[in-house]
Amino acid sequence: MMNVLVVDDDAMVAELNRCYIGQIPGLTCCGTASTLQQAKERLQQTDSPVDLILLDIYMQQENGLDLLAELRHSRHHVDVIIISSAADAASIKTSLNYGVADYLIKPFQFSRFEEALTHWQQKRSQMENQHYYQQAELDRLLHGNTTEGNKERRLPKGLTPQTLRTLCQWIDAHPESEFSTDELACEVNISRVSCRKYLIWLAEIKILFTTIQYGATGRPVYRYRLQPEYHSLLRHYC
Repeated sequence: MMNVLVVDDDAMVAELNRCYIGQIPGLTCCGTASTLQQAKERLQQTDSPVDLILLDIYMQQENGLDLLAELRHSRHHVDVIIISSAADAASIKTSLNYGVADYLIKPFQFSRFEEALTHWQQKRSQMENQHYYQQAELDRLLHGNTTEGNKERRLPKGLTPQTLRTLCQWIDAHPESEFSTDELACEVNISRVSCRKYLIWLAEIKILFTTIQYGATGRPVYRYRLQPEYHSLLRHYC
């Protein structure tokens, strides 16, 4: 689990964000802070380090950007996503200069919130598990929702979100398993031909790794397993 700290002086907004976090697999809200001092005290706790801060800017007598500046000047490497009603260019420019992972302007839809945290989660996981990159992989890491990325999320003709969700939920529940087309088709009760189409597409977008198993006779069997660095992307389809 990755720990997310909510820093917002509006108790209702903080609670809403906490509930939103709870709907995203792999993330947990490790606390809320209504002042910058409370946030600093939570960051000093070492038993469960904070991985991500959801930071408001307008906070009564305080400015969330002051915390962001202090974190960067002290070389604290916690990631930050701004969630604020501050829509002025100066606040946005300052936030981006300090390297925030994303910037959400209140009010926002849950889908945009989910997109921000899921992309951050995927990027964080990939950077921790991958040591070398090809240009296309680096482009996806840096730019996220590029045209190429959107094409990857658009299902090919003949594939349905409902069946894809069923397959991905089974894979998500068995992240260490290696399986063949026949085995997965039997587990989720769909035809082998249909299952094969989904597995080919999931392999094409790098979520699954493919190996070929050769027997003494007959055709080779394709076997699949989840690539750990793409687990968060798999969950997007769940």
